[in-house]
Order: sequence, then structure tokens, then C-alpha cells
Amino acid sequence: MIKDITIGQFFPGNSVLHRMDARVKILLTGAFIAMLFAAKSIEALAVGILFTLAAFLFSKIPLKMMGKSLKPIIPVIVFTALINLFFIRTGDLLWEWKFIKLTKDGVDTSLFMVIRIICLICGSSLLTYTTSPIDLTDAIEKLLSPLKKIKVPVHELAMMMTIALRFIPTLIEETDKIMSAQKARGADMETGNILQRAKALIPILIPLFVASFRHAEELALAMECRCYHGGEGRTRMKQLRMSILDLWGSLFCGVFLAGVIVINAVAGK
Repeated sequence: MIKDITIGQFFPGNSVLHRMDARVKILLTGAFIAMLFAAKSIEALAVGILFTLAAFLFSKIPLKMMGKSLKPIIPVIVFTALINLFFIRTGDLLWEWKFIKLTKDGVDTSLFMVIRIICLICGSSLLTYTTSPIDLTDAIEKLLSPLKKIKVPVHELAMMMTIALRFIPTLIEETDKIMSAQKARGADMETGNILQRAKALIPILIPLFVASFRHAEELALAMECRCYHGGEGRTRMKQLRMSILDLWGSLFCGVFLAGVIVINAVAGK
């Protein structure tokens, strides 16, 4: 399970999404999220589903990565589905047992929310799957550059956000090593009640915190050895440049976003 978590990982490639400007990809990810939350019906949400599948097709990322990106949030998906399924009492009654009632609105809303969350996670994961850490840092800094006028440390913020994101795979790998070592020493983490399982996590969390601080110290030392002093006077070997590919990608996303708006307008009449 731990090894299957792909949050924050980058998969090198030469696909359409890999070649797009990182700034455009960040903006399109925001537009994609707006598209999903703007959808008010299953028909409008179907447009978001088609966009997600098309994006994965253009990225050439294996579809199995979609399943791996969803594994960490399966409890959230199940909890959301159950909350909407059993606590929405409007609509036609489908099934009843004592105080439990299933209604048509509850089933529809539960299905709608689950699909929305799945599309949201899978679609937004493509940003880190197809963008290198350096490009992501530069893109965030460029997009936030107007804030420099009010003395906001944009470069430092972009650097911290990107380092935190890229540290996720490292910590996941470290967690897997610690769990394997503890199991080899006879630690039992899968049986017992909730309190016993929580206590079993202590031998994992303490070494993980120690390893996190060690990685942070090594990173800080490496940056100091390379004379890193923040964004002031910093130059870049690779400059971000937009191309016709970014224009086509923006138009492609705009068509789907407009489709959601049109479907909402037609359904609202």
C-alpha cells in the first residue's frame, strides 16, 4: 500500500503535457478544478470525466497510475459516499430498515460526489506527474511574482511548496523501510483494537520524524554548499517559454469548461 502512493512523483516523458509550459499547466489545473465544482448535474460532470480521460491519454501516463493515486484517499471516498447516502432523506424512498433510509436523492448525490472526488484527484495528479520540480518551482514563482511589489517572499514560498511536495515520495519510501524493519523485529501493526494499533505506530513515527529532520538538514547543507541565498540575483539555465502547444491546450480546456457552463444553463431552465 505504501509503495503504491504516487503523490508528488514526477514521471519523465515527451508527451504533449510534458512539453507544455508549467505555468499554463498550473492555470489549467485550476480551471479543471473549477470545471468539476461548477458541474451541477451528472451530465455536466460527465464532461469533466471525459476531460480527465483525455488528459491521461495526452500525458501517456499509464491508466494504472490513476488507481495508485486513488489508494491513499479510499477511506475519504468511502466516508463521503456513506455520509451522503444515509444522511440525505429527500427524494423517493428506495429502501428502509429501522432508522436507516435510502432515498433517490441520497444515492444520486453520493454517486455524484464520489465521481467528483475521483476526477479531482486523478486530474490534478497529472500536474506533478508531468512537471519536473525545477519547472514547478519556477512556474509558481512566476505566477506569484506580482506579490513581490508588496514585499512577499515569492521565491522562498515557491521553493518551500515545491520541496514539501517532492519530499512526499521520499518520506513514503522511508516509512516503508521503517515498517519493514519493525516487522522484521516482530512488531505487530495489523491486529488488536484501535488503541493498540495506535500504540504500534509509535515505533514508526519516531524514526520517521528523525529521518525527516535528517533529510532536511542534509538538504539545507547541500544548498549552502552551492551558495544558495534565495531568489535575489538568481539566474536560470532553462527559461519558461510558451508555445502554440500551450494555446491549443488552453483552448481544449476552455471548450470543456464552456460545455459544463452550457449544460448547467440548459438544465437550469
